[in-house]
Amino acid sequence: MSARWHDRCRSLVCTALGGLLLAASAASAEVPAPTISGPISSPGSAFITPPSTLDLSGLGWVEEEYFLSGTARAFTAREPLATDGRWVAAADGPTAPYTTRILVRRPVDKRKFNGTVVVEWLNVSGGLDAAPDWTFVQTLLRRDGYAWVGVSAQFQGVAGTGGPLGLSLALKTVNPQRYAPLSHPGDSFSYDIYSQVAAALRSPSGPPPLGPLRPRRIIAVGESQSAFRLTTYVNAVHPTARIYDGFLIHSRGGGSAALSQAPQAAIAAPASVHVRDDVDVPTMIFQTETDLVSLGYFADRQPDAGKVRLWEVAGTAHDDTYGLAVGPGDAGRGAADTTYDPPVTSIFGIFTCNSPINAGPQHYVLNAALWRLARWVRTGKVRGASAPRLTVTPGTPPVIERDALGNALGGIRTPQVDVPIAALSGLGQTGNAFCGLFGTTVPFDAATLASLYPSHTQYVKAVVRAARKAMKAGYLLKADVVEIKKAAKASSIGR
Repeated sequence: MSARWHDRCRSLVCTALGGLLLAASAASAEVPAPTISGPISSPGSAFITPPSTLDLSGLGWVEEEYFLSGTARAFTAREPLATDGRWVAAADGPTAPYTTRILVRRPVDKRKFNGTVVVEWLNVSGGLDAAPDWTFVQTLLRRDGYAWVGVSAQFQGVAGTGGPLGLSLALKTVNPQRYAPLSHPGDSFSYDIYSQVAAALRSPSGPPPLGPLRPRRIIAVGESQSAFRLTTYVNAVHPTARIYDGFLIHSRGGGSAALSQAPQAAIAAPASVHVRDDVDVPTMIFQTETDLVSLGYFADRQPDAGKVRLWEVAGTAHDDTYGLAVGPGDAGRGAADTTYDPPVTSIFGIFTCNSPINAGPQHYVLNAALWRLARWVRTGKVRGASAPRLTVTPGTPPVIERDALGNALGGIRTPQVDVPIAALSGLGQTGNAFCGLFGTTVPFDAATLASLYPSHTQYVKAVVRAARKAMKAGYLLKADVVEIKKAAKASSIGR
């Protein structure tokens, strides 16, 4: 029995029965409850990247950091892990003590809380804790009154050394005093740690991390490397833990993360992995062009079934101008439109790509994906038919088919690809470090723009039509359509 059932049951009898069933479910799930300490106030401040430049307090929000301590368990597989994701695993492996941190961002006023907590598995691909999904969807979270929790689930973010950027930015290195209590036993224990965070949010043993807020629904999200781990979590851990009410698996590649790894007995995932189609809570898989081709997801593509839905979005890259440059400081109610921004090639001043990176619509569609997932979790109803897939010619590698202007065919459509001023792709980028993940923007020349949009009025009307069409289909939100229309009107296209 989940918290969603309790939300839909309003009578006193249902409320009482629901409470008993929820308690029984928590007991049967056997997710240990960690001890909470905090909020942590000194020395220094909480570390996360990209650093948010928002004045959260001025926006009616608060940021607090907590430490969670407990004993985590590793998992074993009761049978070989198969491509279909219907894995049978048990938390009967080795155990180890841990202390990790969570970062909480939430509305100060409990009346502005919508009851849903988004718990992000922080990404450690760069050798440090990063919160890409907070960056992509924080305008939606603030506007609609969600709470957000970032979890240092993996060893690299807590106490790792080195990293692909040549920087040592694990928590215990960045601030040895503040993070001295942290101790991570290794990534075999990361799945149980992630479960225990949700247990702590539901029934705190110590200071409540959400303050006066009481969560009714908890949704797990993770991007890129974290999406690999969430895939394994859904397939192997969720069937017994049952502590999350929904999952947003954002930009995964082919395969998934190991269930267990050295120094524990290694249990690797197969080369090709589906999200199990019998998962009992709403689960959305959100994919960009980069994920489909460069990261090998095409081989793992799966049809919608049961409570699993797949979205593939035209004109998008694994990360982009909004996620890397604009999102951390976007204070608007709707997300900023990057379509007309100056080209971005240098990221954080650390590495430089050889072409302008993708300035596409990922953040807009991701907002809609999370909104629809949260609604599905809350109401038990999924809206609409399956989303269209990108048009791909199989091969090694597979090839995304494109129109005469260079934009992808098929997939979820937005004004950025249906009323384009550039060819937006998740592929073709070169340069150092992670540039290959950032896609490209190839602006149209003046002659092409003039032939497509003889007047500014015609251009704006076409953008508005496309935006309304996407909103009607459920792939854009009204607040973001307002920003898209505003940016188109302020542009010089067709003038």
